[in-house]
Amino acid sequence: MPVVTVRALEGISAEKKEELMDRITVAMKEVLGKNPEATHVIIEEVAAENWGIRGKTVATIRSGK
Repeated sequence: MPVVTVRALEGISAEKKEELMDRITVAMKEVLGKNPEATHVIIEEVAAENWGIRGKTVATIRSGK
């Protein structure tokens, strides 16, 4: 039972999450031969205030400060 975890900034639409889950499931089948019925995909959304790049939060970077 493969489990794929994706961490991304919050704000992904439900439609995009479903598309991502579908594409990952298909890739797991095509590349690794994994059964789609047993493939789990978890999307963990992280607040921009809790994600840092270059020593600043994404929220700060987005605000232009």
